[in-house]
Amino acid sequence: MAAVGRTCWVIAEGYIPGASSMDTHAMESHETACILNAGERDAHVSLTLFFADRDPAGPYRLVVPAKRTRHVRFNDLTDPERVPRDTDYSSVIESDVPVVVQHTRLDSRHEALALLSTMAFPAE
Repeated sequence: MAAVGRTCWVIAEGYIPGASSMDTHAMESHETACILNAGERDAHVSLTLFFADRDPAGPYRLVVPAKRTRHVRFNDLTDPERVPRDTDYSSVIESDVPVVVQHTRLDSRHEALALLSTMAFPAE
């Protein structure tokens, strides 16, 4: 299969709620970037976060193996720093090979859960 996607993606809306109504990792409030690498080479990905009132954070670096998908929870990103909770941010995701990025958020602050998902913006 030929590589599909782009090498630069933007998620303009980011926010990790600081609270969750459930104690399990699966149901913790979170943001996720779902990255598909349908190509023949591993994707070396960097993720940079932008804020309204401070300098950017990152890059966070990861690999998405060839012909694989990887769901990256922003909550789990810690190097170079932990992603702040209850803080608005945007993200730019860059890859050395074409990938496809989808954004998902689970907000479990209330018993009636909210889940949203949207395609990221291909920036090139």
